[in-house]
Amino acid sequence: MTSIKDAADTFLESRRIAVTGVSRTPESHGANVVYRRLREVGYEVFAVNPHAATVEGDRAYETLGAIPGGVDAVVVATRPEHARATVQEAIDLGVGQVWMHRSVDRGSVDDDAARLGREHGLTVIDGGCPLMYGRAADRGHRVMCRLMTLTRRVPREV
Repeated sequence: MTSIKDAADTFLESRRIAVTGVSRTPESHGANVVYRRLREVGYEVFAVNPHAATVEGDRAYETLGAIPGGVDAVVVATRPEHARATVQEAIDLGVGQVWMHRSVDRGSVDDDAARLGREHGLTVIDGGCPLMYGRAADRGHRVMCRLMTLTRRVPREV
């Protein structure tokens, strides 16, 4: 097993990151918050939403496979029942890292999808948020990370 910090650091070393579930109506949608912040701190991010041509002023892609040049990592920020299909697509495309976003509720975590990814050699982070770590982190997310680690909503190891 790998510590969550080490897995997060490796994930955030990726330059090209897809974020699934980015909404056309962002308000405070978790996927949009992650997408915007990663873009702000210099990542090349790609919004995946099969129902939108654009989100956050950027082109949206129907699938991971539609992203020109592919990606290094994927943040799953959809309903959990969509996570398995995303993990399977990541496996098929050779994407080695998947982060299933989770805040105070169940978030996007699907245990079967996590198991599938791990069985195929992917690093799967099943909880928490990429904005809790590294240069993407802000004060609020760092505090949330500590609290959610104590309540086991953020895994200690993946």
